[in-house]
Amino acid sequence: MITKKVSLYFPKTETDKPIVYQLVKNYDLVVNIFRAKVTPEEEGYLSLEVTGDQENIDRAFAFLATFDVVIHAGNKGLHWDDSRCTHCGACVVHCPTRALAIADRATRAIAFDEDECVECLACIAACPFGACSSPF
Repeated sequence: MITKKVSLYFPKTETDKPIVYQLVKNYDLVVNIFRAKVTPEEEGYLSLEVTGDQENIDRAFAFLATFDVVIHAGNKGLHWDDSRCTHCGACVVHCPTRALAIADRATRAIAFDEDECVECLACIAACPFGACSSPF
């Protein structure tokens, strides 16, 4: 069994289809949804993990490709740009998992641990300098 991180973008034409249900039922995948906004007749997105054997995950991705769904696999739906970060710390208090944390108390430098990020995206609104961003 393997687990893959996937971000899916749904255009208006695809938001009313039971796509995640099909991933579970037809491809025997365990789906853990981290963040979702899918509303009929609006654009939508899902940030999730899929767990299963490689063959079923490959088949599921081929199934997703039959829709007008953009698949972004293997990376976080959150991007932290160190060059834009002023290390003000505004994001730190909003990060529930400490993925964004003060790495050096002396310099107050902020560090991002992608493995700890659950993509709550609270940091995007908190950051006044745009160091945190998402494709959604």
